[in-house]
Amino acid sequence: MVPGGYEPPGTIARSGRVHHGPVSTDGAWWLPPEPTPSQSSQPSPSRWERLKRALAPLAGLAALLVKLKSVLFLGSLAVSLAAYAQLWGWRFGAGFAVLLLVHELGHVIALRLRGIRASGLVFIPLLGAFTSWKPQERPAHHDAETALAGPIAGTVGALAALGYADASGSDLWRALAFTGFLLNLFNLIPLVPLDGGRVANLVYPWAWGVIGVGLVGYLIVRPEPLVVIILLLVGYELYTQLRNPDAAARAATPPEQRLRLTWAYLALVVVIVVCMHATYAERHLR
Repeated sequence: MVPGGYEPPGTIARSGRVHHGPVSTDGAWWLPPEPTPSQSSQPSPSRWERLKRALAPLAGLAALLVKLKSVLFLGSLAVSLAAYAQLWGWRFGAGFAVLLLVHELGHVIALRLRGIRASGLVFIPLLGAFTSWKPQERPAHHDAETALAGPIAGTVGALAALGYADASGSDLWRALAFTGFLLNLFNLIPLVPLDGGRVANLVYPWAWGVIGVGLVGYLIVRPEPLVVIILLLVGYELYTQLRNPDAAARAATPPEQRLRLTWAYLALVVVIVVCMHATYAERHLR
């Protein structure tokens, strides 16, 4: 120890520890040195900064989930494209996948208009595709409108294919248009989990009779095996509604909403059947 109570930095005190700064002159040499101005501690982080640090792992997890959804969507699309190309050739297979995507985007848009984010859009090879969203309490006619938005968008996509077929004279695009119309008519079958099954309970029973008569007329002109199946399921739905009506869903839905859904469903079926008749032709897919 040198006079004045200062121990040069780097010297060894009696305790055997190395001191690097001033020590007390009262003999309390074991106390830690007081920080100099250059050694003053940094200001503690604010509450907002601490919150951001705490949520950083969650943000990373959310980004990972988004990437996984994208990978699942793109992967299922690629597998479906490969399967359809193997069956029908790559041009028709790609066009069919696009028609499926347009149909599903109709559901996504309808959900977003109601402030609901779709939680997934996945292709199922050889079976189609589906859009999922988080379940929540909402009126029955909201679900019915979301379900109906898919076939509406899909029909618009098939009409676009038909317009290009007429402009270019392409039999391939005409075949795609017919397939698109048939696909959306199939989705209107009043059977869960198809789109029509989510609308059927709110459609007035008299509409099923009109649809049945129309499908019988179509079969007389253009025999189509799938239309026979659709007709049988429509008849079964009419029978079910007459025997066991879903009184709760109907009671909770205003009559004007039911009438609007009934006319939309009926008009969509009529448009699809008429367009199927107009696009019926021998198929040359490759």
